[in-house]
This record gives sequence, structure tokens and C-alpha cells, in this order.
Amino acid sequence: MDNFGWITTIELELSPPSLKDNTADVDRLLKTVHKNLNQSEIKIDLDFAKSLPFLLREAQYSVRVYLSQEGQCYRIVNLSSQKLESDIYGIAVDIGTTTLVMALLDLKTLSTVKEIQANNPQIEIGSDILARIHFASSNNGLETLRSMLLNALNEMIENITREAGITSSQILCASIAGNTTMSHFLLGLTPYWIIREPYIPVMNKFGLLTAKEIGLNICSEAPCFVFPNVGSYFGGDLIAGILSSGMHEQEEICVLVDVGTNAEVVIGNKDWLVACAGAAGPALEGGVASVGMMAQEGAIDSFFIDPDTLEFQFSTIG
Repeated sequence: MDNFGWITTIELELSPPSLKDNTADVDRLLKTVHKNLNQSEIKIDLDFAKSLPFLLREAQYSVRVYLSQEGQCYRIVNLSSQKLESDIYGIAVDIGTTTLVMALLDLKTLSTVKEIQANNPQIEIGSDILARIHFASSNNGLETLRSMLLNALNEMIENITREAGITSSQILCASIAGNTTMSHFLLGLTPYWIIREPYIPVMNKFGLLTAKEIGLNICSEAPCFVFPNVGSYFGGDLIAGILSSGMHEQEEICVLVDVGTNAEVVIGNKDWLVACAGAAGPALEGGVASVGMMAQEGAIDSFFIDPDTLEFQFSTIG
């Protein structure tokens, strides 16, 4: 048994069925997996069960099982022949109001294979997020916004897998971060009350979903983690930033500034964190501020100040 983050793999030799052993295919697999994991509950989806008889026989019952852990339970994500390569990939997605970024990760080597970005197609509806929220309240508006986003993400999945020379079914998990409104658009949740007093989202914690539930064209049973919100104006993108920076583990007082549609500032350390937010989208989207522009070729995307020399360096998109 091997663990690769969210994915656990087990190689099994199953006894083929016979007249003396006519155990059902699903029962045969679950019984053997159960012995290896010593778990009281192992879940298998009905859609996956439909393909299981063919997968078992193609592999001649010498199989590699891919599972994800959900609390005290395991869910079977995929199954393949032991003779095939056991490459395991995941994707990390940043859903920005203006820009979508996707990274393809090799879960065995813990390395980034490819990274691509694209414009958020919802810009066609409105460059600012308020316009999109109002549009979501119109007939089929929310579903239109969700479809635009999913189509763009699935096109990115198609492109990144083609460039990496793999298939989308080899992507076995996904991590997704976005602000509160973008997370709602992705999951088809109305953002109507986010901008109305007392500014309440539909959900803050989304649990572990499957790619099939969201609509992502990767392995259908792949676990997908959508970063939780803290509230209407502190979204999963900020939580992802805190975790990525490691400021929540530091003894020293740290400051994190995330400038997007909203500008969030977090200050604190491992003992406490305080955050505040304010509108900032127009500065990056070319509105209001005279030097603002969209996140496109030529825009500054990162900067660095050398602490010793105070020399200022920056990079631009493209």
C-alpha cells in the first residue's frame, strides 16, 4: 500500500470467479480491499460499479486500486491493471475573477508538471463581480455563469493533459480555490445574498466533492477539495494563501496581502490571525485607477525586495 497525498494505492491479486465461487464482482473487490485496509466501510459509486466487470477482466484480476480517504471511510476512485504504469496526477486550480490558473501536479514526485492560465470567460458578462452577481439573478443567469466557468476549466484540462502527454482520467484529485462568489458560481450556488445585508453566503464549507458532482472532466470519482470561505469577503483563495505562505505556523508576526477583486490583508502568526478586506478589483481590471490593467501580457505579476540591498525586482506576464 502506498500513499500519495489524498490518493492511496493497493495492488491486489483477486481470485477469478468460478462455479465454486460466484461472488459478485463488487463484493469480491470490496472484500479483498477491506482485508488490506481493515476499514469498516469502503464506498463504491454506482457508475464505477457499471464499469468494474470489464476492468477486472481486462486486468485478469491483477489490479491496482486507487482510493481516497473520507474520515474513517475509503472511496474507490479508480482501478487499473498492475501491468500499466501507475502515474498519479492532480490539479490545483485558482479561480480568479479575471484569470484562471491551473497547475498539473505529479503526486509521486510532488512536482509541478505544467502550469497554464486563461481569461475567465465570465468577463463577457461583466468585468466586475457585482455585474455578474446581478446577472446570476436573471433567468438561467446562474447556470450560464457556471457553464462558462466549467467549459473554460475543462478546456484547460484538455490543453494541459495534451501538453503533458497524459489522459484526463489519470488526474485523480483536484484542489480548487476562489473567492466566495467564484466558489458559488462553480458549484451553482446563488450569490444573491452575498452582497445584501447582512451579507450571507449559501455555504462556507463544501466538504469533499467528486469531479462528477462538480462537472470537471477528470477521473469521475476523483476527490475535489474546494477551499472553504470564512465569510462573504474572505474566500477560499485567501485560506489557500495563508496555508501556502505558512504564516499560520510562524512564531514571528507576518503580513499577507492578496490583491484581487477584493484586497485582503492578514496579519498574525501561529497563535492568532486577523484579517480585513476592501474592494480592489478596478485597480487590476483597468477601471477607476489610471495605471490599472487586466492580468494580461505586460502586467506585473510578482515583485521582490531584497532585504539586504532593498533592490526592487519584478516580473511581468508573458
